[in-house]
Amino acid sequence: MLNLIATWFMVGLIWVIQVVHYAMFDGVGTEGFIAYQKRHQFLITFVVGPPMLLEAVSSVLLFWYPPPGVSIATVVAGIVLLALIWGSTAVLQVPCHTKLLDGFEAAIHRRLVRSNWIRTLAWTARGAVVIWMLWQTLLANAGA
Repeated sequence: MLNLIATWFMVGLIWVIQVVHYAMFDGVGTEGFIAYQKRHQFLITFVVGPPMLLEAVSSVLLFWYPPPGVSIATVVAGIVLLALIWGSTAVLQVPCHTKLLDGFEAAIHRRLVRSNWIRTLAWTARGAVVIWMLWQTLLANAGA
């Protein structure tokens, strides 16, 4: 259940970030953008850090202790999606945010918004995977 809650929290959050938050970066203005970006990076860490860590730890625990009826392939699919999300964050989004600390650049902003679709779609797919795991568990327990 912790994995389901953490994942779906992040699904909702990544859609808000993708469709609303990142889309509004270009409206901040050049004068205040550096301060805005610094504040964003600092504050967002408190929002995304705990659920991302909970999601990662609970995913590893699901691998070692899969619930009844849940195939290991389903658990691994969720972990692969999580690795894609973390990899994309480290390789694509964090460098964009770091460059934006020097000031707003339209090209970097576009790269951030476009590359963030990787995380948005991967988290959405992960959401489907954890719902599938819940369904498999419910079916296994109903038959027990």
